[in-house]
Amino acid sequence: MCSKIREKRVEGIHIFAFTHRQLEVNQIGRLHIAPDHQKEKLTRLKEKFELDELMYISTCNRVEFIISKQQEIEIPEFQQYLEFLFPEFDQDQLNLFGHQVEKYKDFHGVEHLIKVTSSIDSMVIGEREIITQIRKSFDICREYQLTGDSIRLMIRHTIETAKRIYTQTSIAQSPVSVVSLAYHTLREKDIPLDARILIIGAGVTNTNMSRFLKKHGYTNFSVFNRTLSKAQLLAQQLNGSAYSLNELPLYDKGFDIIITCTGADTSIISPVLYEHLLQGDTDSKMVIDLAIPSDLDIKVTEQFSLDYISIDYLQKISSKNLEKRAREIIHVEEIVEEAVGIFKLMAHEREVERKMRIVPETVKEIKATAIQHVFAKEFESLDENSRETVEKMMAYFEKKYMSVPMKMAKEILLKK
Repeated sequence: MCSKIREKRVEGIHIFAFTHRQLEVNQIGRLHIAPDHQKEKLTRLKEKFELDELMYISTCNRVEFIISKQQEIEIPEFQQYLEFLFPEFDQDQLNLFGHQVEKYKDFHGVEHLIKVTSSIDSMVIGEREIITQIRKSFDICREYQLTGDSIRLMIRHTIETAKRIYTQTSIAQSPVSVVSLAYHTLREKDIPLDARILIIGAGVTNTNMSRFLKKHGYTNFSVFNRTLSKAQLLAQQLNGSAYSLNELPLYDKGFDIIITCTGADTSIISPVLYEHLLQGDTDSKMVIDLAIPSDLDIKVTEQFSLDYISIDYLQKISSKNLEKRAREIIHVEEIVEEAVGIFKLMAHEREVERKMRIVPETVKEIKATAIQHVFAKEFESLDENSRETVEKMMAYFEKKYMSVPMKMAKEILLKK
């Protein structure tokens, strides 16, 4: 019992997580706090419920509250936190989140956070973006003076462990996102950076793909979209040209690569349109079709010579790569287990150091009492040089006598 109480006091960490395992993404989204409101809302929450430290994490598929507080936090109390943060929630919503929350405490919380940051607890295993999101969330909460020593120590160890996992295992190798796979497939073709690229559709998928290409040096973009303003926005980011989708049959500047992803119900690139876009060019082209259903009419692949990369092809590769990553989880969990053990030692040492701070302070008080009260008359009878010498001797003895016993006491307590 004593050991458990001591371990609890060392940490006092409570994590309340809402993830894709228990909730729909749109339900998790209700727990999102706009960046402009985070400082005010989270600061008021910390003050009202007398939390020692607080950190808030919000991504597209998870929201987590990391709380440092020595007292136990049961689910009904945490529901009060949610009611305070989201006064628009009715009782049914509060009950939903109360029932679906995942709760982790003390070193189990540390283990959970390491698994999250190393991506084995994510929707997409091996996606390294989560480590950046965790670090950014901590930096924001630290800037708002919400965090302190306990969360800082945990986050630092978590980030270091995640970096080690990504370095020493293959968990992040072999891309699995469609956009990453499409980009890597294109890069393997050794296509010149000035290749003429037609971007058909300016939604999230094509936007992400285009940013990949621009980041790695591609420069020649023409963007087509049903809503011209969206095409113009993406084209501006790419330093390219923007067109309405209706202008595609009139486009006469040729192309080397087509990247298409629209929300059309049927294919939009027919053999006739494809032949027009070629403008008489007989060189083989590349078409990356990320749309469901496909934007490219299958007859185009039958009538023309082209390198066709479909969403089905990419998803098959993604599944194989996910299997490879899943096989790495056993190696990751070994590192996680080791890291939690190391953190226990770090936390215990830190607690010992904190408790031993009182010893030097007590010795200083004894010295002051001796000078000011016990030997006050004798001390006052000394001349100024003698008093200065006595104070120097006492300070020397204080420093030397404390260093050895403090070191020995620390070693004994850590061994225990």
